[in-house]
Amino acid sequence: MIDPIQSLAFSVHSNPGVYALLLGSGVSRAARIPTGWEITLDLIRKLAAASGESAEPNPETWFEEKYGEPPDYSRLLDALAKTPTERQQLLRPYFEPNEQEREEGAKQPTAAHRAIADLVARGFIKVIVTTNFDRLIEKALEDVGIAATVLSSTDQVKGALPLVHTHCCVFKVHGDYLDPRVRNTANELEEYPEEINQLLDQIFDQFGLIVCGWSAEWDTALRKAIERAQSRRFTTYWALRGEAGGEARRLIEHRSAQGIPIDDADSFFQSIQQTVVSIEEFSQSHPLSTEVAVATLKRYLSEPRYRIQLSDLIGESVERVVEATSGQGFDLKDPNPDKDSVTARVRAYESACETLLAMAAVGGNWAEEEHYGAWGQAVERLVDSPITGGRQYWRALRMYPGMLLIYALGIGALHSDKLRFLGRMFKVKTEGETGINDIEYGIERIVDALGPASGIPWKSLLADMESHYVPLNDWVHDTLRKPFKQLIPSDQRYSLTFDRIEILIALAYSHLQEVSDWSSRWFPIGSFVYRSQNRRLILQEIRDSITNSGLTSPYVSFGIFGENPEKCLELLDEFPSFVASVARSKGIFS
Repeated sequence: MIDPIQSLAFSVHSNPGVYALLLGSGVSRAARIPTGWEITLDLIRKLAAASGESAEPNPETWFEEKYGEPPDYSRLLDALAKTPTERQQLLRPYFEPNEQEREEGAKQPTAAHRAIADLVARGFIKVIVTTNFDRLIEKALEDVGIAATVLSSTDQVKGALPLVHTHCCVFKVHGDYLDPRVRNTANELEEYPEEINQLLDQIFDQFGLIVCGWSAEWDTALRKAIERAQSRRFTTYWALRGEAGGEARRLIEHRSAQGIPIDDADSFFQSIQQTVVSIEEFSQSHPLSTEVAVATLKRYLSEPRYRIQLSDLIGESVERVVEATSGQGFDLKDPNPDKDSVTARVRAYESACETLLAMAAVGGNWAEEEHYGAWGQAVERLVDSPITGGRQYWRALRMYPGMLLIYALGIGALHSDKLRFLGRMFKVKTEGETGINDIEYGIERIVDALGPASGIPWKSLLADMESHYVPLNDWVHDTLRKPFKQLIPSDQRYSLTFDRIEILIALAYSHLQEVSDWSSRWFPIGSFVYRSQNRRLILQEIRDSITNSGLTSPYVSFGIFGENPEKCLELLDEFPSFVASVARSKGIFS
């Protein structure tokens, strides 16, 4: 049998705006907003205290023995507060948080309210009928930028736009707790004014209905409105926590409603929201445009509950890159490379990676612990793409998408100082290999993939790069500028961050080679070789961090290029002289 929540989600997704919600006090229960019965018991305790007595341990029994009848919310409230204004003041503390409750997060929108607000924002729900006096649903809607039309009195109903012209309507049939005209007593709940009945008749006739948190026991006029509706255009879904009461069972039978057992309102509406969104995403055309992919990524990054969807989104984007770069136009057995063919292939790789790199820029910037695995697998997948046969330069170029992804993630991470993420990326294990000058290089960690590429004569193989000291690095710098334009608007800041990732890659690569003789130490060279001001600034910042903080420096504690301060400082001592020797050999004033 199909899960009824899945059936409901398909109905909501297939008919956006067609289903109305009918919400009772159970939806606000997790916010510690008391139900009518809980307010009744509390009022009995206060009544007993005012009489110099105690209603404990059973307020209901005390009341019945004292007054000769079982307690009733409506009659008790009517007796204690004679006017609507007095009832409003009596009820206010039950709905508004005090200082302690505010600190504890009580009497704030619940997961159910926020899931409903998300469905409204996406256009799947537009009408909400509620018996609740609180303002939690309005607050949740405001938090997602929805200014709902709130109807809580007859004069508001009279002046309201037709439902078809409203983005979202919250119809509070019993009023708002701040309005003295709230409906509390049995007499007030027996019959509604004609204006309210007319709007309810329209909703129950024209909309499907999702009922949650409403017992149907006390609200006579609302039961009558449901009974009057003869239309069965759309299904009624009734969420039940335990067995339905007598009145609810009768209405379920009358509407031929689908009962749905639930644990609570929060999990019910979260399940609906997540299932509807999953159906929506699956229904979208693929592949995702870059803008849609980045927007989807940002939403998934915002909450840990989306970690599965995030992993799937990244994985699917990587597989599209692998598929796009495995077919015609990327043959490793093509004739010897020249400037035109290499430049064309590099640009083809970049085109295939465009969406993934835009995602990586954002992903690196906002990376948290739970995201590391998905991005590590992405880089590993690109670096591990099978390389069999073919010419050495084409084989080496096969590593280019992985290189771009490492750089994009690294620049994003450094922009937000997420060195922990960078340290994790540098240590991702892989089994790939590449070949330069007929020498096979095993790649144990992804950072190893960035070293051997320096052996390719890129000056003669990339268009318009003949005058560049480090052509591939400058090419990558310019290529990645586009996905970082919004995140890092300043060109100067972008170049500084780019040089920082290249310096850390060079230090990490050299560290991982585990060379015992410093004279044979080798560092991959980047654009920092001629941007000497950036280089000195970056190296000084790293040195100060390690010197001042020692083991607690993020460069050490996250193992960026060593696990103890002494070894890290040793590398930093060797690095400048190596860069200077390279600069001299290239005729660079460094």
